[in-house]
Amino acid sequence: MTAPRLQGKKAVVTGGSRGIGRAIVERLARDGAEVVFSYASDAEAAAEVEETVKAAGGAAHAVQTDLADPGAAERLMELAEERLGPVDIIVNNAAMSFTPTPIADLDEDLYDRAMTVNAKSVFLTTRHAARHMPDGGRIINISTLNTVRPAPGIAPYAASKGALEQLTAVAAVELGSRGITVNTVSPGATDTDLLRRTNPEEALTTVAAITPLRRLGQPSDVADVVAFLAGPDARWITGQNLHATGGLA
Repeated sequence: MTAPRLQGKKAVVTGGSRGIGRAIVERLARDGAEVVFSYASDAEAAAEVEETVKAAGGAAHAVQTDLADPGAAERLMELAEERLGPVDIIVNNAAMSFTPTPIADLDEDLYDRAMTVNAKSVFLTTRHAARHMPDGGRIINISTLNTVRPAPGIAPYAASKGALEQLTAVAAVELGSRGITVNTVSPGATDTDLLRRTNPEEALTTVAAITPLRRLGQPSDVADVVAFLAGPDARWITGQNLHATGGLA
């Protein structure tokens, strides 16, 4: 029997208790990786992920971490290494959500928090990887369709994800000599609780209708792309931004 493609690998996923992050944790664990994932506040959801992975024969460990707090990203990586040893795969998925607000009405503190959670935490985990990740590792950063399809009211979100994409490109160049690949995955409209809480049903119907594949994405659609980039078949892909949008981008 062929061993799982990520057997023996150690992974960290930020924001892994719900939606796309949960699907990524479950997929990496199914592929054989042992996973530490962070969550901000929903301990019940995090425990459910741990149990689901365990029932499927995998291993996932939740760590409560608010990535807006100073030093939180570094502590997460240190805790992960205490439990797992050297980390081979980092998936920066955590993102701050907020009510869409025009730039004229934006609070400066909200902008700063979005940049901290969505961009600075990625810099910090990437810096940690540059210092400690074994050669041949994988860094995968989750961005958004909105960096190429702007929408009103989301300036902090789009700006922070744009920063993430540029950090990815630079890190790919700097870490390539060690065989570490660094890539971005940019989902389109993905059918999560968050998407449905923040968008009316008619808007989701419209997006599905203008998407070439004629549906909303599912968290597993994105997780499968991440799993590909995390695995050996993606060894020759780095510095790329893969748009997992059903053709919308």
